[in-house]
Amino acid sequence: MRRFWPNEHSFLLDDAEEVDVHLQPVVQDDGSPGKVVNRKALKVRVSQEDFEKIWPLAEARYRLSGRLSGKAITLITNNPHYKSWHPADGGSVETISDSGKRYQSRYVIVHFLLDDVRETVEA
Repeated sequence: MRRFWPNEHSFLLDDAEEVDVHLQPVVQDDGSPGKVVNRKALKVRVSQEDFEKIWPLAEARYRLSGRLSGKAITLITNNPHYKSWHPADGGSVETISDSGKRYQSRYVIVHFLLDDVRETVEA
């Protein structure tokens, strides 16, 4: 099934930074060491409010359009293999509203696994 990343959340990926995720080797059943797995990912700083909106989209794969066309992402939330890249505190920013009232915006650092999903088409 091909699911596309919802257009209303596309802006969250505008400032995404492409990073490499290195998974530590897992010892095999026979005691031999596994190999290190390297994956591409997108690192994004989003507001706590936006993170709560995309939380239900976690752990599912979504195709992208625009500048990341031909790629797919999966939001990492609680998968134990990726615990180093689970959502983390992204700090906060204090701002003054137009009415002069101070408020604080909290941010979260999230990672999306990034896969190439280009498909070949026979002519």
